[in-house]
Amino acid sequence: MLLEFLISAFVTLLIVFDPIGLAPTFIAITQGMPGPARRQVAIRASIIAVLILAGAALGGDKLLSALGISLAAFRIAGGLLLFSIASEMVFGLRIQRQSATAEQALEERVRNVAAFPLAIPLMAGPGAITAMVLLSGRATGHPDMLAGLIGVAFVVVALCLIVFLAASRIEKLLGITGNVVLSRLLGVLLAALAVQFVVDGVRVLLAK
Repeated sequence: MLLEFLISAFVTLLIVFDPIGLAPTFIAITQGMPGPARRQVAIRASIIAVLILAGAALGGDKLLSALGISLAAFRIAGGLLLFSIASEMVFGLRIQRQSATAEQALEERVRNVAAFPLAIPLMAGPGAITAMVLLSGRATGHPDMLAGLIGVAFVVVALCLIVFLAASRIEKLLGITGNVVLSRLLGVLLAALAVQFVVDGVRVLLAK
């Protein structure tokens, strides 16, 4: 059960984060920066993102309880949100939105691009936070699963960091066609996972 949960969590977070898809955005955000500065931005953004995700996993369920929101309702809403992100990926709208966010940040001369827009909302955005809360709900009462979930989040963020550090090479390797095809395939997988979240939530509500 633990292994299945960890695999599911890894696939979900990997698709939501889409490290390869973030590479062009990272290049746009850090354009003109020297190598050491780009590495520093990548490292700081990754640290911020993993802290946000760990906080969502540890305290997200308690926040929902305080607001009077059931986990089943949040699971349905989260599934719909993830499906929205998946549809954007399939139709190529997500990359356009990410690029627009990056351009806006550069125009406004954001001092710390590691925090915004890289860590938030491009890495630890609504989709990733929602996924963490939903997955932590499945790990309720199982400390090993919760610890594993945080570990999986750390691994996925580490993959993003690796991609950022090698962004220029990856972009040249995949090319425009490769980036488009990969984004579409990941979008379809995320859509299926999103539907599963909704189905699980509806089952819980109907069982009451």
